Amino acid sequence: MNGLRAVIRKGALQEFIDGYAPDILCLQETKAKQGQAEVDLPEYEEIWNSAERPGYAGTAIFTKIKPLSVKYGLPTEIEMNDEYGNPLSEGRVLTAEFSEFFLVDVYTPNSKNGLERLGLRAEKWDKEFLRYLKELEQVKPVVVCGDFNAAHEEIDIARPKTNHHSAGFTDEERQGITNMIDAGFVDTFRALHPDEVRYTWWSHWGQARANNVGWRIDYFFVSYGLMPRVDKAEIHEDVMGSDHCPVSIELEV
Repeated sequence: MNGLRAVIRKGALQEFIDGYAPDILCLQETKAKQGQAEVDLPEYEEIWNSAERPGYAGTAIFTKIKPLSVKYGLPTEIEMNDEYGNPLSEGRVLTAEFSEFFLVDVYTPNSKNGLERLGLRAEKWDKEFLRYLKELEQVKPVVVCGDFNAAHEEIDIARPKTNHHSAGFTDEERQGITNMIDAGFVDTFRALHPDEVRYTWWSHWGQARANNVGWRIDYFFVSYGLMPRVDKAEIHEDVMGSDHCPVSIELEV
């Protein structure tokens, strides 16, 4: 999601809701606080975690199912402030507890074109985020979704050879995804579609979306024990309104 207010102005959010009627909708990069975006979805409870900095980052969960509890942010004692700000104050993690699982909505910090934030991401954020997921999993299974700002394998990016040292496809960022999988979290789309070449994000440059020169950087991961209850994992390339497209799962509960 690249700015919720822009997507609402285009009518894309309402069109998506009308077409798919999700029980729970997770948004990233909302770039707004609750009340700044005119959302008219009375059947949904709105949960927002907005950045302290106006018009930047942020996550939100709209749900028809009332959560048992809500947690805001990534709990950690690690200092993450750098020249670009503090990702812990940017509304990047939002957790809703439901009866049978925790749902974690994440907008992972971008490593920047010059890889200035790669160290923060690889050495601090990714490790602390995985630690948090494992702590939640000690209580009940976890579903985690969002923009991870990294393509995992060569199948997940249109031009892997020329992007090997680009933000979003460095060895360090890819290792962060591998570490999640090694820790027992299943990439639902890849598990159900092992050989499909599909993308979730396209650059604004060079008609990338029209030519399908994309990256798969948006994921749904689930705790290993939940995977047998995942009936579908889909990518909705036909849904416009953002440089990303929605991803979804259907989970038996």
